[in-house]
Amino acid sequence: MKRREFFKYSAIGGTALPLVGLEACRPESNPIPEVPKTSKSSFELEEATIEDLQAGMASGKYTARSISQLYLDRIETVDKNGPEINAVIEINADALSIADQLDYERNNGKLRGPLHGIPIMIKDNIDTADKMMTTAGSLALLNSIAPRDAFIVQKLRDAGAVLLGKTNLSEWANFRSTRSSSGWSGRGGQTKNPYITNRNPCGSSAGTAAAVSANMCTIGIGTETNGSIVCPSSANGLVGIKPTVGLWSRSGIIPIAHSQDTAGPMVRTVTDGAILLSALSGVDSLDDETNKSVGNSSSDYTQFLDSGGLNGARIGVLRSSFGVHERVDQLMEDALNLMKDNGAELVDPVEFEG
Repeated sequence: MKRREFFKYSAIGGTALPLVGLEACRPESNPIPEVPKTSKSSFELEEATIEDLQAGMASGKYTARSISQLYLDRIETVDKNGPEINAVIEINADALSIADQLDYERNNGKLRGPLHGIPIMIKDNIDTADKMMTTAGSLALLNSIAPRDAFIVQKLRDAGAVLLGKTNLSEWANFRSTRSSSGWSGRGGQTKNPYITNRNPCGSSAGTAAAVSANMCTIGIGTETNGSIVCPSSANGLVGIKPTVGLWSRSGIIPIAHSQDTAGPMVRTVTDGAILLSALSGVDSLDDETNKSVGNSSSDYTQFLDSGGLNGARIGVLRSSFGVHERVDQLMEDALNLMKDNGAELVDPVEFEG
């Protein structure tokens, strides 16, 4: 299922649609650059989902190592060179050896679940007890190595995901200034929006959003206190889910607000979001808030996917968010038509009074 078809599976709450807000991200004077045209042949794994990659590994077309290498090459091509998206703050030196171990397990009949061999990127405010630093993008924390994995990172490893690296962010998850640029950190510099590179990528999880959107990994994890998952997901054309606080543990994640902080999925489809949401939920003795999820959570959120989820939905269309670029406008129109075809009623255009 391709990203722009995810509306067919939109019954899970928390999805973010890239249909509004681009006008607010437009700088006053900079000209709009040409949006680079791409085709499916431009990158072998373009728009690949968890299901796509699992089918490829099951058939023998791919291995976890070959998939990981393709993404690492992609990072070199579009993140460090070419358009220089600047989404990735650090590569995991152990990524290919992790992939090799997972291929060995697969070849010997051991599959850990739907994330087995799937490459993922995580935000650089999430602890990893490996060769990578955890800095929240700050020069003050350079060379800081966490003593243990964050709870959700350990869950990722247990589920068989390949941790490719960490993503850039708004430094300290933007808990630093009222005058700041989304996706900028002292350590990582400025992350760009892959759709229009001189537009705001939005939110402190900008690096994760840009990395997933530009096909540098299959799935990603961001964190949110107030909009830092859903805003960059919207601006970068992804599905973002902010879980209920306590569904995912916050231990090992640099905090801001105990009542609002949580990590969450940033993915191409709601299906992938449901898979990731399921794998990382669980009670953590280091985060008392997770005790509230007992009896109120599921080990498999894919069971709630509903192809008729848009039937009867009324969706407002803010036309002032159009006019950014011809191709972006066309993507918006395609998304609107797809929602309408799947049962939504469009209130088009939305009119404001006063």
